[in-house]
Amino acid sequence: MRTQRQVVDYSLQKRAVLRELLAGRVGTYDVCDASPYLKNAARFHGDPTDRRCPICRSENLTLVHYIYGDELKQSAGQARTLAELPVLAMTLREFQVFVVEVCLGCDWNHLVEQYLLGRDGLAADSDGTGEQDAAGAEGAGRRRREAQR
Repeated sequence: MRTQRQVVDYSLQKRAVLRELLAGRVGTYDVCDASPYLKNAARFHGDPTDRRCPICRSENLTLVHYIYGDELKQSAGQARTLAELPVLAMTLREFQVFVVEVCLGCDWNHLVEQYLLGRDGLAADSDGTGEQDAAGAEGAGRRRREAQR
């Protein structure tokens, strides 16, 4: 997505949790604790992946995208499909997306990443490059006029 920014990836934390589980310092019940709400969100609003669950290895993981932001008001905290996010990004100034992977078989769940979306990302891109391009074009035009004199 064009307006995606300030991405935080939690893959190192996930590896640490899995390492603790394999070493026996953490039990399966500690990491496979998806709430019924999260499982329903995965079932109805999730995006299936082709990656297998790292715990049970029998089910594919589902990604759930939760959105939060001041402009969302009552919609904050709702799960949305990946297809809905670009539409929201063009209508709202800024909101935060949390991506959670869920296994519907064994209840494994883990925060995968978080990032910001919204129109403010477009304004920052156009302000940064647009001003430089305009200033460069203006300077080139001024030099051409001076050379013609």
